Amino acid sequence: MRLSSGYEGRKARIEMVPLIDTIFLLLVFFIYGMLSMVVHRGLKVELPEASTPQVDKREYISITITKDNMIYLDKEQITLDELVSRIAGRMKGKKDIPVFIEGDKYADLGVAIRILDLLRGVGIREISFAAMEETR
Repeated sequence: MRLSSGYEGRKARIEMVPLIDTIFLLLVFFIYGMLSMVVHRGLKVELPEASTPQVDKREYISITITKDNMIYLDKEQITLDELVSRIAGRMKGKKDIPVFIEGDKYADLGVAIRILDLLRGVGIREISFAAMEETR
């Protein structure tokens, strides 16, 4: 005598709920990964903190001042004299490219002021200083 288990008439099926949960988990993982990818052209320096930082996503020129007062244009070390010619060469054919000065919080303020003065002398008006958001 054969006993009936109740599964003989049913067909196999794919459960969709666990599949949808897995797809949403992967989607969240990839979105979070994409948001954490930030293009950074300068060197790693310890930035000072500011209570009202703003983010600008346009094309920009990055000038970095290290704690040893070395000057870098993007990631290339240059002197103060080379800075003007390099910036002027980049500005040809383009108008209003913003310049971000990323100065280490232990760098000499005088170097940053000299760079600011040179940039204004070339005619650049959009100059910003990079800072970290202040932790409260």
